[in-house]
Amino acid sequence: MSMREQEIPVLVFTRAPVPGRTKVRLIPVIGAEDACRVHKALVRHTLTVACAADCGSVIIHGAPDGKHPFLRKLAVDYGVALASQDGVNLQSRLHEALERALECFPAAMVMGTDCPETTVQDLREAAAQLRAGADAVLGPAHDGGCVLLGLRRADPGLFQALEWGSDRVMAQLRPRLQALGWRWHELPPRHNLGTPQDWEALREHYPWLSPAALALNE
Repeated sequence: MSMREQEIPVLVFTRAPVPGRTKVRLIPVIGAEDACRVHKALVRHTLTVACAADCGSVIIHGAPDGKHPFLRKLAVDYGVALASQDGVNLQSRLHEALERALECFPAAMVMGTDCPETTVQDLREAAAQLRAGADAVLGPAHDGGCVLLGLRRADPGLFQALEWGSDRVMAQLRPRLQALGWRWHELPPRHNLGTPQDWEALREHYPWLSPAALALNE
């Protein structure tokens, strides 16, 4: 198997950090500026994990585009590619990004940036399952969402009206995969960081989410 056939790119979907528009559910608890800093820290963590997993190329897909200075700096700092999310809604943007990647590679993975628990081992397990022939790999979140989706092929029906980012994603994905007749593998469930309750439960476990670390890395 050639290196190209083994490579499984990781598409990191994220928003540009704009105070008041990122991590909005945390704003009543920690304020808009610190909520934005948390978002930045989570993006950095996600890229660190994705690069360390060494499954394939890492590509930041930024919204509303990839021109924000923070995203451009990350692309340089981590030595990764940077692209804009293209499509009329998140569902179409996910489908289009995966479809483009699958034109060049045997499989691809897409992940968000809200999960501090995602590990290098998670990505390597997902890549190994895809290389072994699984049609899809799902990374469940404890709240019913999805932190990672790996595919060997893209079907637009998989993303139709998919409530990505909600607690219904896994409940929607499983029957769709079953209807397509695809074989899939699920990773261990992980916790997302989105709500004030998540913040209280997770921040003590991750020193890089402390106020001092957030200010230092600003």
